[in-house]
Amino acid sequence: MKLLMLGGTEFVGRAITEDALDRGWEVTVFHRGHHAPPPGTRALHGDRTAPGGLDALAEGEWDLVADTWGGAPTAVRDSARLLRERAGRYAYVSSRSVYAYPAPAGQDESGPLVEGSPDAASIAYAEDKRGAELAALEAFGDRALLVRAGLILGPYENVGRLPWWLNRTARGGPVLAPGPRELPLQYIDVRDLARWTLDAARAGHGGAYDLVSPAGHATMGSLLEACAATTGGAAELRWTDPAALLEAGVQPWTELPVWIPEGEAHGHMHGGDVSKALAAGLKCRPVEETVADTWAWLQSLGGVAPQRADRPAPGLDAQRETALLGL
Repeated sequence: MKLLMLGGTEFVGRAITEDALDRGWEVTVFHRGHHAPPPGTRALHGDRTAPGGLDALAEGEWDLVADTWGGAPTAVRDSARLLRERAGRYAYVSSRSVYAYPAPAGQDESGPLVEGSPDAASIAYAEDKRGAELAALEAFGDRALLVRAGLILGPYENVGRLPWWLNRTARGGPVLAPGPRELPLQYIDVRDLARWTLDAARAGHGGAYDLVSPAGHATMGSLLEACAATTGGAAELRWTDPAALLEAGVQPWTELPVWIPEGEAHGHMHGGDVSKALAAGLKCRPVEETVADTWAWLQSLGGVAPQRADRPAPGLDAQRETALLGL
């Protein structure tokens, strides 16, 4: 198999690239040159947002194109149009954010979507992802695979959610743990996403698939307990009433990454029906494995994970946490 990876140097793109290399595929990585792709790839350089930025892709044929773009849909539109006669399939890593809010718990791929246009400039994350989906469908039709990922965790994470919890539990002492402990989570390990995407594309699947673990595959408790155990066991998790945290003005998801209290937002993020992806072969590794492997990777970087410039670093200030531990 010949894969053209648009991106391929960070987080999701890198995981897809490494999985393809492990399969013995021939991998071409098209990127801007800011980070080195994994060894064993052929690199082409270009900026999809600049005039002539796709010139390096003027020639060549591939069995599959994988694309993780999250900005203006026009970049996906132009890439897909350029490649539609020279590529077999197009896998676009989208997001469950394309569903109109609030998506009720139990919703599947048939749920209502936000508006989007393949010809739009960047508007907002959800609309951009939906516009990019439409761009892929316009060019490739049923040869387009739309991978609607939810929360993505694992090695190479450059958003900072799991790395923050790992570094926090590694410091030890009392840790503000947002309850309830049994709160169900839905997420996808980036390597499970990569494996499923390449398997599904090779099998000829097209259309939209929600790609996260089944609801309850992990809980807030199993995630944080795995973090505490993996980082040495010096952390004392202090489970705290979510109502008290909200009353104190704590921001779910940003100040306490991953956590969203029960209610409308939780159902939207952590309550999706993923039976379609499971039927198409999705397998999710245990949360303990995701945590341990992310910690090993983070330690290899001296504990400092890369952070995307367009995303603020998440996490609770240490002094604020100390004050809140008295709740």
